[in-house]
Amino acid sequence: MCGILGIASRNNDVFAELYEGLLMLQHRGQDASGIVTDTGEFFRERKANGLVKDVFKAQDAETLTGRIGMGHVRYPTAGSLSAAEAQPFFVNAPYGIYLVHNGNITNTEEQREKVTAKYSRHLRTTSDSEIMLNVLADKVADAIKVNGNADPVRNVFAGVKMMMERVQGAYSVICLIAGVGMLAFRDPNGIRPLSVAKRDAEGDGDDFAFASEDVAFGINGFEKIRDVKPGEAILIDHNGNMHEFQAVEGNLTPCIFEYVYLARPDSLLDGISVYKTQLRMGQTLAKQIQDSGLDIDAIIPVPDSARPVALEVSNATGIRYREALVKNRYVGRTFIMPGQEERQKSVRRKLNAIPLEMKDRNILLIDDSIVRGNTIKKIVQMCREAGATKVYIASASPPVIYPNVYGIDMPTKHELIANGLDIEEIRQELGADALFYQKLDDLIWAAKEGNPKIEQFDCSCFDGQYITGSVSEDYLDSLESSNRVSKKIKDMPATGASWNAAKLATG
Repeated sequence: MCGILGIASRNNDVFAELYEGLLMLQHRGQDASGIVTDTGEFFRERKANGLVKDVFKAQDAETLTGRIGMGHVRYPTAGSLSAAEAQPFFVNAPYGIYLVHNGNITNTEEQREKVTAKYSRHLRTTSDSEIMLNVLADKVADAIKVNGNADPVRNVFAGVKMMMERVQGAYSVICLIAGVGMLAFRDPNGIRPLSVAKRDAEGDGDDFAFASEDVAFGINGFEKIRDVKPGEAILIDHNGNMHEFQAVEGNLTPCIFEYVYLARPDSLLDGISVYKTQLRMGQTLAKQIQDSGLDIDAIIPVPDSARPVALEVSNATGIRYREALVKNRYVGRTFIMPGQEERQKSVRRKLNAIPLEMKDRNILLIDDSIVRGNTIKKIVQMCREAGATKVYIASASPPVIYPNVYGIDMPTKHELIANGLDIEEIRQELGADALFYQKLDDLIWAAKEGNPKIEQFDCSCFDGQYITGSVSEDYLDSLESSNRVSKKIKDMPATGASWNAAKLATG
């Protein structure tokens, strides 16, 4: 996940706007937050573990000055959970470059070896983002050697092109480059989202912004121009001029899980409304439920992201919709709870059932996805304790069977309840009376209907088809044995299907 935001203003300091914009992207990462600004003479930086509202205070506006800046909210998918790995990252040459990144690099070890051995660079963290920053810095330095330093925009674009030819995986990136400006670019497959926007700078031209989702624009008065193209780089120079460069030929293949769970429903990604996609997901799911012939008294969403799907299932089937699970908004994500027992307790802290809507009724729970299964299993138990006669489950997405290697924290198949179990076995493990999954073809239709020009989506966590290089069985095995995954597996139950079902994060 992760969320990134950059703003280049002609007239005003941008800290307050970065803060407001990052709040709109907080759903993409809750582990760490960071902001860096450029005064024209110095960079000013602050980053730490925690939510945006906890990391930054009003007095930061006095130190994080500058009319150009960028921010990051982190959901760690590579590297450790240390605050040292909070973004942005920095290298002091050439120019001085700060970088924020959403996504995941898949040829990390190969590039780490080149950066440290061949180019004699020292890495301070295990983050793939720091590796990519150093590759970019090396390639910009190579361009300077060839072209001279008279045209820094040309050198930066040349460096991006060479970097894209070396780095594989998913990446949407924003950089601040001392004396040059703000750079944004997107991987050749456009897996993770990135948009560009502008606003009138009171007669002085335009201000510009980049963001993971366009919901970060409106609060600051920006109007979205378009999505950054796959393989494209855009640079806003220090005079406020926009420069566009197609670094490598791209083929748009966005991550379909963005529309299932990651993005906000009010976002528009690559021309597709997340909300309308979720409504269409409800339409296709409703047909399965109608065909089952089950006697269902109420459709109940697992808040919050399943609501649009559940509403449309209710509309299509005529079964009444009820809000019977109340969410406590002051409880953190189960992912950050220490130990499996604490994570399971936090499900009870986060959700509470309304017995009046469940007692002596057959209910259908609709969730956006079932990844590891522990949360929905606890919810089923909660509903039975509230008096439900039958508890059915419908997942708005297909079974998550394969690891995600492009920026979602699902790096190991052992975490996934659907890996190694069929639907009937999953139903038994969850304790449900019936279980429905969205069909992959229906999910693809629901997204593609929003933008028929998109020919393919990244559906790798559902079908195992990885669209970039370096995703071999050896690479997947290396993820299984990584330190972070090994630590997670220690916390999991030891045997049986429940081991597969253990859930270490929400979903």
